[in-house]
Amino acid sequence: MTDRAALIEALRHFPADLDALVSPLTSDQLTAHPLAGEWSIAQNVHHLADAHINGYIRARLALTEEHPPLKPYDQDAWAALADAGSADLSTSMAILRGVHSRWADLLATLDDTQFARTGYHLAAGEYSVQFILEHYVEHGELHLEQIRRTLAAI
Repeated sequence: MTDRAALIEALRHFPADLDALVSPLTSDQLTAHPLAGEWSIAQNVHHLADAHINGYIRARLALTEEHPPLKPYDQDAWAALADAGSADLSTSMAILRGVHSRWADLLATLDDTQFARTGYHLAAGEYSVQFILEHYVEHGELHLEQIRRTLAAI
């Protein structure tokens, strides 16, 4: 298994890893804010759905357009919206399962030239499809760790 193949499999399995961590939790645990300046577990899950939708779209844009602009968004403002605080994680988990399945299936078909295609993130600079894959696998892992820290503080 190449590193890229391992990353694609990590991306594919991320929703199951997240679900295993959060599905046993109560509404109170999901919406608690025990750490100052940190999001609740629910906000983390809803953010992951928002962010990974954006990552999937960014990869598709880079694959289908010549060096497209990749628009940033204010993640803290999105996390402050009412739907992002809901203890009902079912829709965000469904989004993650669907997006990750499609995304991993797509990435598994690409060649080196396609992984090298780029877009330009308006706040962070050039993103290749390879970078997007690496970034969002790491992003998921960082949020799993953030959720574990929050659980430990509850």
